[in-house]
Amino acid sequence: MTPPKHGRCLALLVLLCSWQPSASGTTNMIRPHEALPGRSQPLRISDTHYVLGTQMKGPWPAGMEIAVFANGCFWGSEKGIWRLPMGIYSTAVGYAAGFTPNPSYEEVVTGKTGHAEAVQVVFDPDKISLVDIVRWFFEAHDPTQYTSQGHDVGTQYRSGLYCLSVDQCELFAASKDAYQEALAAAGINREISTEIRAAQDYPQLFYYAEDYHQQYLAKPGSRPYCSAQPQEVAFPAFEKWATPSLRAKYAPKLPEAFWDAHSPKPHSVVKAPHAPIKWEL
Repeated sequence: MTPPKHGRCLALLVLLCSWQPSASGTTNMIRPHEALPGRSQPLRISDTHYVLGTQMKGPWPAGMEIAVFANGCFWGSEKGIWRLPMGIYSTAVGYAAGFTPNPSYEEVVTGKTGHAEAVQVVFDPDKISLVDIVRWFFEAHDPTQYTSQGHDVGTQYRSGLYCLSVDQCELFAASKDAYQEALAAAGINREISTEIRAAQDYPQLFYYAEDYHQQYLAKPGSRPYCSAQPQEVAFPAFEKWATPSLRAKYAPKLPEAFWDAHSPKPHSVVKAPHAPIKWEL
C-alpha cells in the first residue's frame, strides 16, 4: 500500500488506532471461513527502521531471536519495546493471529480478518532476555481486557502472546500464571485473558502493517496517542515462579533497578523520548 500524501495522511492518522463506535459483533472472533479474502502481495514498507537504523525484514543476523505479541494499539507497544536499553535489533508493527492474508488496516479494524494489532521484535538473547520482553509486555497493558484497551475496542486490540517454539510457549504460560498471582496480590481480581497461541496454528502468523504505521510515534506529525492501561503492578521476580526447566533456558538480563526507574505507567510511552533508554549494567 502506498502511504497517503502528508496532508491527507495526517487527517487519516487522527482516526487510526482510536476508538470508533463498534459495529455489532466486532468483539466476537470470526471463524476462518468468514474472513475477508485479502491479497497475495504483502504491503510495502521501508527497508530501514526509522529509529534504530536496522533492517526491517529478514534474513536476520546470526543469533537473533523473534517474539510476537499483541497488547493493544501497536503504536505504543512498538515504541516501548524499541526503547528497551540493549539487545533490541529491530521492531515492526503488523497484524497477527488472523485468517486474511496480507490484510490492510482498514480491513483489520472491521474485525473481519481475525487479526490482532501486534509487534514483532527481533532481539539478541545474549543482551536481553525474552523474560525481560515478557515482563514489559504484561506490565505495559491491562491483560484482563481481552478485546479492548481503554477506549480502543475490538478483537484487534486483544492481548496475545504467540509462540514460535515450544520453549516460548512454556515461558509464556508460566509468566501468565505468575502475573495473575501478582495482580491478585495487588487486589486486582480480574482474570487475565491473554491468549497464548502457537505460530503453527496459522498459515502465516505475522503480516507487516502499512509503512506509515511503522515506528509511527517517532515520525514528524504523528498523533501522540496510546490507550494502553498499565496496572502498575510489578512482575514477580523470575526465580519465584520459573520452573527448573525455564531456569535452565532463561534468565532476565535487566535488573530490578531498571524496572524501578522505567516500568510502564499510563501514557509514559507517548511522553518518553524516542531513543532507546540508556542503562549501564
